[in-house]
Amino acid sequence: MKITVNGTPRETGAATLAALLEELGHGGAKVATAVNEGFVPAAQRAATPLRDGDRVEIVAPRQGG
Repeated sequence: MKITVNGTPRETGAATLAALLEELGHGGAKVATAVNEGFVPAAQRAATPLRDGDRVEIVAPRQGG
């Protein structure tokens, strides 16, 4: 299916947000996620299905001062 991840079109076979994070190498990372501009808590990622055309945002925290 075709989705958009952080503004970049992408093909994926991932059925859920959790599977997409694993596919992209973010499986164990502390990241914030949203699907179609709706925040998805970490506990709900495995139950959040992805559909063709979805827009996914993955944001990693930054340190700095």
